[in-house]
Amino acid sequence: MTCSERQVKLLMKYAMEYTQEVAAAKAGMSLSTAKRYLKNRGKRRRKRPEERTWRTRVDPFVEVWPEVKSMLERDHGLQAQTLMQYLLETYPDRFQPGQVRTLRRRVRDWRILEGPERREVMFPQIIQPGRQSQSDYTHCNALQITIAGEPFEHMLYHFMLPYSRWEYVWICFTESFETLTTGYGRAVRELGAVAGEHRTDNLAAAVPIGERHIFQTRWKDFLEHFDVEPSANNPGCSNENGSVEKSHDLFKNAIDQRLRLRGSREFKNIEEYEKFLQCAIVERNRLRRERIDEEMNVLKPLPREEWYDPKQYSVRVTGWSTITLEGAVYSVPSRFIGQQLRALVDPESTRVYYAKHLVLEAPRHERGSKCINYRHLIFHLLRKPGAFRNYQFREELFPRTVFRRAYDALLRRNDERADKEYLRILNHATMEGEDRVAGALEHFLSSGMTPFSENVLQFCQAPKVTPKVHVMTPCLDAYDSLLSDDTRRDLN
Repeated sequence: MTCSERQVKLLMKYAMEYTQEVAAAKAGMSLSTAKRYLKNRGKRRRKRPEERTWRTRVDPFVEVWPEVKSMLERDHGLQAQTLMQYLLETYPDRFQPGQVRTLRRRVRDWRILEGPERREVMFPQIIQPGRQSQSDYTHCNALQITIAGEPFEHMLYHFMLPYSRWEYVWICFTESFETLTTGYGRAVRELGAVAGEHRTDNLAAAVPIGERHIFQTRWKDFLEHFDVEPSANNPGCSNENGSVEKSHDLFKNAIDQRLRLRGSREFKNIEEYEKFLQCAIVERNRLRRERIDEEMNVLKPLPREEWYDPKQYSVRVTGWSTITLEGAVYSVPSRFIGQQLRALVDPESTRVYYAKHLVLEAPRHERGSKCINYRHLIFHLLRKPGAFRNYQFREELFPRTVFRRAYDALLRRNDERADKEYLRILNHATMEGEDRVAGALEHFLSSGMTPFSENVLQFCQAPKVTPKVHVMTPCLDAYDSLLSDDTRRDLN
């Protein structure tokens, strides 16, 4: 604060009679300013010296700068290091490599003062509540998650409201139309509302390859169900989807920190990992509660009906009693061999129909995986037990680990009969129930006995001993002590 000469004179006068606080108040200045003037005995602070505008050293590039400038005007991309190399080769006795820093400063100043305009200027936008939602995919292999000891390669579908920063994630493995629609559907159901516009980047599931502002028919139909307009970035302009793009790194960093606190990146199953992610999401959204409540007031309600549009396929059952869907192999009952079946595939499940009759319902499997149900094949394998040893899908006929352990025990005891004995055990599982047979196998193996099929069947069919339960009738007189004297008089 700068004070007038009159104020300074008053301060010096009052300081002779009063304390510094009183003197400053009477002079009309702050205590800190008064202390500064009193320290300098009433003298004003000296003005800063004028900035020096002259050079202390001779510019070594003065004579060659017109040549360098013309080169820069011809090609704006030339760097100072490249120009320095040119000068060293052209004028070997005039310049030294260490002068590149001076040249770099000259080139920098030229670009700022005379160089071309920048090709792109960012224009910050006002984000309106409820106007738009955004979604994108992000790979999460860098998190080094393991499931049951195995590396878990996956990505996340990431949904966000730019205004309130409300977000949602879902584990997925592809950037397909099914994962896009499922991720969006899960997000808006969790939110309980939708924004008027939804933006993605140029995903093939949403925008045909090579097109701009033209959307896939299925994607338009899907968003139309929610009364939402589709939107997409211009190619190469990820900043147009910037809210969710920026949140990728922020979210993954938050997950990484939680994993560090947890002390482990290992999860028993995908469900446990999913729960871990959702807990993180809930905590992050809790911190944005005020803006979320504000945005919820202007969002659109969800439609009453669910949207359903699975992929449809027509498949023929092979002589192996299997079908192939999206590169995955599924077994079906053998009576359908040679028949044409209709399959409906969504992101989570596969359903196969003969006419209107459901033939198979199973979780959706990835390309290259096998879903073989022993119940579809066991009758035929019992007739041809020799086919089991080298069967292409043999490993899929061990429904649980204990079944594999039982087969190995049979191999050690009697290799020739092992296949037939195991197939009989597998047949018992179809008749008596898989849980009961698994319990029998665990009983024999833990006791050190070989689980022959006959013994397993006897164990499963043995009557269960029901324990006798004696029910004591309580003495109701004891409850009278809980009554008050007035209540007893009223009852009497």
